[in-house]
Amino acid sequence: MARVVVVGAGLGGLAAAARLAAAGHAVTVLEQADRPGGKLGRLTVDGHSFDTGPSLVTLPQVLRDLFAATGARLEDCVDLTRLDPAVGYRFADGTRLRMPGRFEDVPAALDDALADGAGRQWSALMERAADMWRISEGPFLRSPLAGAATLARLARRPGDVATVAPWQSLRGVGGQYLRDPRLRTLLDRYATYSGSDPRRAPAVLATVPYAEQAFGSWYVRGGLHELALAVLDRAVARGAVLRTGATVRRVLADGGRASGVELADGERVPADVVVSGIDAAGLYAHLLPGDRRTRGVRRDLRRATPSLSGFVLLLGLRGRTPDLAHHTVLFPGDYEAEFDAVFGTGRHAGRPVPVEDPTVYVSAPDDPALVPDGDSESWFVLVNAPRHEPGTGVDWTAPGLADRYADQVLDVMARRGLDVRDRVRLRVVRTPADLERDTGSVGGSIYGTSSNGSRAAFLRPANASPIPGLFLVGGSAHPGGGLPLVTLSAEIVAGLVGPA
Repeated sequence: MARVVVVGAGLGGLAAAARLAAAGHAVTVLEQADRPGGKLGRLTVDGHSFDTGPSLVTLPQVLRDLFAATGARLEDCVDLTRLDPAVGYRFADGTRLRMPGRFEDVPAALDDALADGAGRQWSALMERAADMWRISEGPFLRSPLAGAATLARLARRPGDVATVAPWQSLRGVGGQYLRDPRLRTLLDRYATYSGSDPRRAPAVLATVPYAEQAFGSWYVRGGLHELALAVLDRAVARGAVLRTGATVRRVLADGGRASGVELADGERVPADVVVSGIDAAGLYAHLLPGDRRTRGVRRDLRRATPSLSGFVLLLGLRGRTPDLAHHTVLFPGDYEAEFDAVFGTGRHAGRPVPVEDPTVYVSAPDDPALVPDGDSESWFVLVNAPRHEPGTGVDWTAPGLADRYADQVLDVMARRGLDVRDRVRLRVVRTPADLERDTGSVGGSIYGTSSNGSRAAFLRPANASPIPGLFLVGGSAHPGGGLPLVTLSAEIVAGLVGPA
């Protein structure tokens, strides 16, 4: 039995703690905040409750595997509800599309909303994406990253290489199949699931809409924070201990391997294994001493493009909105301008700026647990935003900036047919600077590094660090961001550590 310290009680850390405790190890989870959840957080104000991070569950089988490995059924621990429609889309030309929650219904919905033939175009791309999924899921998403060896395994089958097309961007593969520009806009959106630019993100990200449609979009009744609490319950049930208000100052190393952590108050917590669930850039920059063994990881992190961040409005609204899907996406007329602004390209080269006319994502769960009464709504509104980088980019703490931009987002929503300005009775603004402060994510990057570039996946830190006994989970480590991949990172690390 190993003594395991898990740094951070986000989903990745909690999932790793649950698996490792179930495997017989003595696990302690250290969380700097006063409550667990990390980015899978919750805020309640005046009777309105909000998830402050993810609003959608995909690939529920990954969660089922996690709960089964810890001795429980997922459905016995959370109330998982399939969404149908999955998303309501509103395009700049006024077109509205209600995307069905079931794969077989999608082509007809696309034909009805866009034009005859749109369904065939999308289906052809999804057939290619299904092949990409078959090729990449096992050797990449569910296995430790092995650098060039991972590519070498893929290269043994030239047909698989051609299918995955590592040299091609998501935008490029979309152009092969999708003639309707609205379909191309729809596909571009999925690059943002990993905080990336579709013009540079790899074609294999076409598996994201495939997985969402093939395996369903799901919501947890009571809010997705309930999922974090359920995973914590599994960890505690198997013997793990959670300590909140415990800020880790550094990872200790003795005899060339991780030997525990030191807290901000000077306390030392010994361990045989340390699992870091915090942002990888923060781990390597601040919690580890300079070491030649970590030189390559630090270099790769410098080379990688950081993921985008998000600007969030939490809105408590009077009244009810008719015919509103659980998720609504309001697209701009110029998606190119948005990616240029967020990543500092095009006319914004070298200096990202807040997006003038952003895509707006609205999550409005029809869930009585989240509202003070039956005649109100709790909305989570997100726009893609550049990271918090005072001096070199956007300083989201600049006086007045957050409130001015919040007003601008509400005005954008009104222009696109979703005007709630006279219904707002509660407004909470959360900027990338707030995300950095609350979660330790450098600059407020939602996913650590982006998937921009053909080598991006191999610049993402591996689950086994160069320091023996130190492992990484969470969205900034392999295999990437999003609830399913974060959960898989914990499965990978549990396999690397092994049973007691």
